Formats: sequence, structure tokens, C-alpha cells
Amino acid sequence: MTAPQRSIAIVNGTGRQASSVIRAVSALGWTVKAQIYSPHPVVKEELEEYDNVELFEAPLENNTDLIDELFEGCHYAFINTFPVGDEVKLGKALADAAKRHRIQHYIYCSMPDHSVHNSQWPGLPNWACKFTVENYIRQLGIPATFLYAGIYNNNFTSLPYPLFCMDFKDDDTIEWRAPFHPDTKLPWLDAETDTGPAVLQLFKDGISKWKDRRVALAFQNLTPKEVCAAFERALNRPCHYTHDLHIEIKVPIPPNYREQLAGIETLFGRYNAPYFPGPDFEYPSDSETRLDSGTRNGERPRVSGDRSRDGQAQGTGPRSASTSTLRPKKLTSEARRLWPGFRRMEDYAREAFPIEEEANGKTWMKDKSIST
Repeated sequence: MTAPQRSIAIVNGTGRQASSVIRAVSALGWTVKAQIYSPHPVVKEELEEYDNVELFEAPLENNTDLIDELFEGCHYAFINTFPVGDEVKLGKALADAAKRHRIQHYIYCSMPDHSVHNSQWPGLPNWACKFTVENYIRQLGIPATFLYAGIYNNNFTSLPYPLFCMDFKDDDTIEWRAPFHPDTKLPWLDAETDTGPAVLQLFKDGISKWKDRRVALAFQNLTPKEVCAAFERALNRPCHYTHDLHIEIKVPIPPNYREQLAGIETLFGRYNAPYFPGPDFEYPSDSETRLDSGTRNGERPRVSGDRSRDGQAQGTGPRSASTSTLRPKKLTSEARRLWPGFRRMEDYAREAFPIEEEANGKTWMKDKSIST
């Protein structure tokens, strides 16, 4: 019996990105085979209601039989591995299986290894392993596209988690404290609403258009100060940003995430490195960034040492002919072409953030708002 032409294998199906993809493709009748770890119960219950979604609740590590079962009969794959165990080993095993099963379009969620671009920059452990797997996929010759996700809007919480805590103060103000430079543009993504439609369009466009391409899945470029301004407008409460090179850790976290945070302090706090380095992700000019922020002060601070493909550090010497002819492009251009209906940070803060907070047992949204 011939397998359906629109069938897709998905890893970590209850994750924000993967569940968004499942919602998008299943709505069009695609057959979905999704692996899940210890699942988010609400998301799992939602996915179980879809007639065309089959869930595999088991770890993939050292489980070749399950990996083969996941890919069997599928023509597409969306792979966003979770940082547990040996992520490089798992990423390679998934890629090998995709080649065995002749997956027609393999979308892999990668991230940069900053150390490749500058010897002073650390490679973030939870990102560099994905970059290693990306290079392995390229060597295998799998028909693949590589997604580089921006920072999730959905990371924000008033719980005392490190890096993205929106801290509600006793005077009804909100503070976000992080090592990112207050005037540096950062790429943002509402993972739950916007990953699925963008990925679906990648599949529709086809591998002939997107083979071996890196795609920034980022819909807005906003500085930390602009993020806080968006929250202030949405929640009608004063919200300000505090630039702190040290990330305070108030709750137990896994050792690998502690290492990740230490690297973030150095990479973005000390060196103010670009979030996505390299010529695949040219950063926009000041006039282009104003479209994101609505402000006139969107110029990115100077960053030293970002290397181009030929190894020349930008800003430290003459540029080669190939790099000098690169036209700056808006970092969000490809994502917005894939999915124009994205949710902006202000809309997220107004529409989704209070719901997520209430689910976490918070009650501030029931209090009287502060007039501005």
C-alpha cells in the first residue's frame, strides 16, 4: 500500500515549535507521526484529539527501532531535538534514519556555534551541538533546510526563572533583568503561533527552493528596551529593563543549562555578539530596523570580530570583494514572507502572557491596572 504523500515525522511533539507544526499540517489533513518525551499534559491531550496524529511516547536515545518506526512511510520531517543526553549522537542517528528512509524534505532546527566566527566568543553548549549535527546532515547530502529560531516570546514569565523573568514589583512596576545590551536588536519569535505556518510554507515551496538554506525564524528585531515598552503598552503597567551582566539563578536548573547561561553572560553580556552571526543573517541598517520598533534609535551597536565566510573579521580590516557586495537585508524578511500573519511582541504580551501567567497560578492580571 502506498504511503500518503503528505506524511511527516516530528520529534519532541509537545514542544512549542513542534506542536505548532503539528497543528498547522494536521489541519490540512497531513498524516503526523510524532515522538514525545514526558509530555506537557495539556498539549498531549490536544494532540490526541487529532485523528491523523499518531503519538510515540518514548525516548529516542539509543532506540534505533523507534526512530525507524517514526520515519517509516514519511516523506517529510521536522526535527527539533531537546537538550538531554548526547544531543549530537541523537541528531546523527535521526539524520542517518532520514537518509535510510529517503525523507524528501528534512527541516532541522539548528543554532550557531559562535566560536566558529570569533576565537574569543564561546560556543554555547546547547547551540554548538546543533551546529555540529547540521554539518553532519550536510555531509550526508540529505535534502534539508535549517531553521534558526529567534528568542521565544513565550519564554517570558513572572516565575523566578533565570534570563526571562518579568519581575512584578510591589509598586506595580515590572522589571526585566538580563545581560543583553539594552540597545542591541534581538530576533523574536512567537513559537506557538508562528512556527507552524512558516514551516508549512517551507514544505509547500519545496526543497528545490530551500535545499541547504539557513532560515532565520524570527519575525521582529527588538531591543530589550523595546520589548519592555511593548509589555508596558500591553499590560498598562510601567515596565523597565535593567542591564545586568550577571544572570541570577534563584531556582534549581540542570547543569547543562547553567553552562548555557554562563556562556550567554560572556557572549552577549561581555562581547555583545550578534545573536545570529555570519553572512547568512545580514543585519539591517538603521532605517530598516525602524519598521520593527517604531522608533528612530534602532542602530545596532558596533560589534567587533564577526567573521565572514572567508574568515575576515568584520570591522577589523579591508573587506573582500565578495563580502563588500553583500546587501544588508532585514533579518526578519524571510520569516515574514513565509508567514505574514505573525504575532507581535505587544500582541503576545496582551493576549497570551496573562493566560500563561494565570495557568502558572499568578493573579496579577486580576488586579486593577496602573494608569499611564
